[in-house]
Amino acid sequence: MSTKNDQQRMYKDLAKYFPIITPPEDYLEECEYFAQVIKNTSPIESKTLLDLGCGGGNDDFALKKHFKITAVDVSPEMLKIAKKLNPEVKYLKGDMRFVRLKEKFDAVTIFDSINYMVTKDDLRAVFSTAYEHLKPGGVLVTIAEETPDRFVQNKTKCSVQNKDNIEVSFIENYFDPDIKDTTYEATFVFLIREKGKLRVETDFHLCGIFPLETWFDLLQETGFTINKLDFNVSEPEARTYPLLVCVKPTEK
Repeated sequence: MSTKNDQQRMYKDLAKYFPIITPPEDYLEECEYFAQVIKNTSPIESKTLLDLGCGGGNDDFALKKHFKITAVDVSPEMLKIAKKLNPEVKYLKGDMRFVRLKEKFDAVTIFDSINYMVTKDDLRAVFSTAYEHLKPGGVLVTIAEETPDRFVQNKTKCSVQNKDNIEVSFIENYFDPDIKDTTYEATFVFLIREKGKLRVETDFHLCGIFPLETWFDLLQETGFTINKLDFNVSEPEARTYPLLVCVKPTEK
């Protein structure tokens, strides 16, 4: 049974398996789409990008051909993986809610990491970080992956990946024990076959869930104008996510 002692182990002692269960090549198609959305939306030329909560650098792997990237993450283990994958990207350790860099960017992206914002204050803070680091006319792209009206209770899925003679069966379960609050639970099980032995590891993540109206309210409160696009995913399951494309107004 998962306990707080193994919370977010995927980004700590189990980080070495992250590139196996999430191959960077799997992100190429969707990130190509995100890059075009940024370029087509922004009233300014988009050359520089800040990736907040970059994790293992999979999105940067795809986006770096379009932008000069600076990326931030709170996990030293994930930053190590990202630097190895993308040596040309500038990686910095920091909490995306509070980090402040002495630089402005043409675009900001916040992808899976935004799922770990568990309160409205968390969400407000990360939107403020994005806004503060954008040039006027710059674009923020993020995804409202889970909202109460779309959440699938007790959803469970499994994937199997192999790399360097290591096979990882990765089981994910998503459950919301209290639909009245702003969090849900993600429980992961790793079946790791390595050097002829099977090892089973569990991991627990607390994630945030907010109505889409809350996302809109906080983004508008921050100062963004918002466009919502439908982002369609076919694998591992067919789903449509709200892709929020937010523009910082140009100065008058």
